[in-house]
Amino acid sequence: MKWLFLALGSMFVQQTFVTLGKVLPSVLAPAIISELHIEASWLGVYVGMIAAVSLLVQAGCGSIIVRYGALRVSQISLLLTGVGLILAAPGIIALMVLSAIAIGASASSTPASSHLLSRYAPGKYAPLVFSAKQTAVPVALLIAGLIGPLLNEIYGWRHALVVIGIGCLFFPLMLEFMRREFDSDKDVTRQFHLSDFRETIGFVMGKPELRGLAFGSFAFVGLQTTFIAYFVIYLTEIGFSLIVAGTIFSIATAVAIPGRIFWGWLSSRYISPRAMLGFLAILMFLAVSGVALFSPIWADWQVTLVAIVVSASVFSWHGVTLAEAARLAPASMRGAVTGGVLSFGQCGGLVLPLLYSLVLGVTESYKLGFFICALPAFFVGLLLLYSARHQMTIIRRQPE
Repeated sequence: MKWLFLALGSMFVQQTFVTLGKVLPSVLAPAIISELHIEASWLGVYVGMIAAVSLLVQAGCGSIIVRYGALRVSQISLLLTGVGLILAAPGIIALMVLSAIAIGASASSTPASSHLLSRYAPGKYAPLVFSAKQTAVPVALLIAGLIGPLLNEIYGWRHALVVIGIGCLFFPLMLEFMRREFDSDKDVTRQFHLSDFRETIGFVMGKPELRGLAFGSFAFVGLQTTFIAYFVIYLTEIGFSLIVAGTIFSIATAVAIPGRIFWGWLSSRYISPRAMLGFLAILMFLAVSGVALFSPIWADWQVTLVAIVVSASVFSWHGVTLAEAARLAPASMRGAVTGGVLSFGQCGGLVLPLLYSLVLGVTESYKLGFFICALPAFFVGLLLLYSARHQMTIIRRQPE
């Protein structure tokens, strides 16, 4: 039990820093865009580059996790995040490209943490444990929304990136003393092969249960990435200050902290993971469609209320998905299979922000982009609910 809590705590902090590194540039985007005199649509390109690199990393990191250990890979992910933030600080386009590559390369953090937690989490309560760890993501969004604009107001956006980047560089040192235990299952004979990408994706697509999770991951990560990238700047465009927009973003995302634990608890005891994810997918579509209705006449509390519903769905599905992916994977492939499922999410994180950027560039409409990017979640929700119902029908027909 001691090692479970240490694993959960260390992976929670790791996930917080890595997520903070990914979302902070988006929260600070209004200030960055204003100073560098670039179009808002270029934010989608930056986010898309992160997703493209993340896709490759998550699809192929399984062997690396097994060879070097989940904790070592977590440490490297933190270092890459810190370097990526510091590279973005000068505001030079070439360094921004390198920043996106470094931050995208940190995407092995989630498969590594899943590999580690699956060793210590009791099977029955795995969704709850994974959901508790994944509350690090809304915690990071909360910190980014509150601290990012404040640091920008006092010191400027460049210093804000550097301060968080330095934190990412220092935390790996604190994890070192736990490495003997947490990386005790590493296999130094394991070799990395380019065929790992094909085998991982083939395994995920060849298993119907995992395939459904992969499609869901595509829609969910894509919608989440798009919302994070454009929500704050969207609010500033319709008349909110950066401080107010960041505060609304933080208040809303805070709901995902208990939300993830609640959905994980329900999924552990009462509702099948696929039914849970199907329900959340439909809620995502409805909530983000509500965001597309915002106008300058909306009061702060109305905007915040809709954003809270977005947070309770778009930011709250991760633990259920990761626990189910780990449950369906062979013990030696938990990191690989989790990475394979999430690599489809990174496809969504690449495609949907770029689609939003295209819609914004052509129509100059933030609203239409949100609605279009929410549509995949609606169709995936129907698919998952049908799959869950079909599964229950088969179980009931089986002889006792």
